[in-house]
Amino acid sequence: MSRGLPLLHRRRVLAAGAIGGITCAAVAVGAAMAGQDGSGASDGASTKAASTISCPEVTGSLPEIPAQAKAEVDRNLALLRTQLDEANKRLATSQGQGGPNFVQNAILGPLADKRKSTLDRIAISIGRHAEKPRGLDALAECSLGTGTGAGSGSGSGAGTGGSAPATAEPSAPGSGAQDGAEGGAQDGSGAGTGAGTGAGSGSAQSISCPDVASKIGAVPAAAQAEVDRNIALLGTQLDEANKRLATSQGQGGPNFVQNAILGPLKDKRASTIDRIRISISRQGATAPSGLDALAGCSLASG
Repeated sequence: MSRGLPLLHRRRVLAAGAIGGITCAAVAVGAAMAGQDGSGASDGASTKAASTISCPEVTGSLPEIPAQAKAEVDRNLALLRTQLDEANKRLATSQGQGGPNFVQNAILGPLADKRKSTLDRIAISIGRHAEKPRGLDALAECSLGTGTGAGSGSGSGAGTGGSAPATAEPSAPGSGAQDGAEGGAQDGSGAGTGAGTGAGSGSAQSISCPDVASKIGAVPAAAQAEVDRNIALLGTQLDEANKRLATSQGQGGPNFVQNAILGPLKDKRASTIDRIRISISRQGATAPSGLDALAGCSLASG
């Protein structure tokens, strides 16, 4: 009996030590795995945060700029940079918002629309004094990447490689605005002429825009066809914006309609209205003032 008790005691001590060792090992393994998981999450977060918007470089694709157009071209190149900076800020502050298409619908899509309008103004300003460059609208689309894609090229945004210089077409009276209007129509964008026509099907709301045609006044005969084309383009733009409104119910966050539909619509209308003004002034007539105030549209009950 005296020898059995110490032996039993020793066995209990050894068993307790083994169990303690196993427990410590399990805790260590769990901590290591947790550390790895945390590292993975951190890596994923940093990758997501490092995403930036990259846009094609514009300056290198422009032909020689006439001295009379340089100031206006420079202003629009600076505007391209501002647009990209604002889009990257929006990207950085909207992580986790909306659904899987939020970035495309609320950031990249509107950015492309703004760039198209700005590039169109660059082409028009050059076309007034020299051959009007073609193909600039191909530089409007931007993409999401990683790294420092904020861009550095003279207001154009991130260069995505050397793009081929835009070709030029002969300028002729009225051709600049005409091409701009036709380009806008091909963009498939949406803006409108007057009081919104056509509520989106299946939606109780529609987009309403100020009437432009009634505010233009007398139009020179030589500019009438071009003005009519742009007025029709405003109507097409509004119809397409209302279709977008009807088919995007429930998408994005509370500011989706403003950011993805109404904001781009205003930019497109501003560009189209500007072409109307230019086509009238090109014929020596006094262009109507205050038309730019008609660019903004609003949401109304259908």
